[in-house]
Amino acid sequence: MRKLTFGMNLSLDGYIAAPGDDLGWSVPCDELFQWWSDRVGATGLALYGRRLWETMSSHWPTADQQPGATPAEIEYARRWMDMPKVVFSSTISTVDWNARLVTGDAVSEIARLKAEDGGPMDIAGATLAAAAMRAGLIDEYVIVTHPVLVGGGTPFFTPLDTWVNLTLVETRVFPDGVVLTRYETRR
Repeated sequence: MRKLTFGMNLSLDGYIAAPGDDLGWSVPCDELFQWWSDRVGATGLALYGRRLWETMSSHWPTADQQPGATPAEIEYARRWMDMPKVVFSSTISTVDWNARLVTGDAVSEIARLKAEDGGPMDIAGATLAAAAMRAGLIDEYVIVTHPVLVGGGTPFFTPLDTWVNLTLVETRVFPDGVVLTRYETRR
């Protein structure tokens, strides 16, 4: 069975995007960017909701060709392109860049993918992750907390019907006061 992890940058007040989908507060330092890049390199399959897919796929396929692209950005772009991806959407009709599109029930497909053999899976996108959270499919939460209050926007956590008990498995502090915490779901 594959492990499913939900991890994103998070404001101290619990948001993954500020109002207007503003992500300007979450620009990572070099060390954190490398951590995210290494994570992408180790991901067996990435699961994306439509909105985050559109953001990522509009930038990373050509990021390595941009003037002034750093070696770290080039490495991340190549890792992202190589990583197998599944995009869940009922409103788009095609996806590229080593991805396949699922238009049906996301929870059923995620459960099916978890039951397969293979490398770890990451889930990204608030709406998609919320459905997986409510279904009890998330095995690990990776929270990269930035020292900023944005006052609203897209929350990391969704309302739940029952508690989810977690076990802290890692903490790490990055420059600029960014704190990584990893929690495993206790079953």
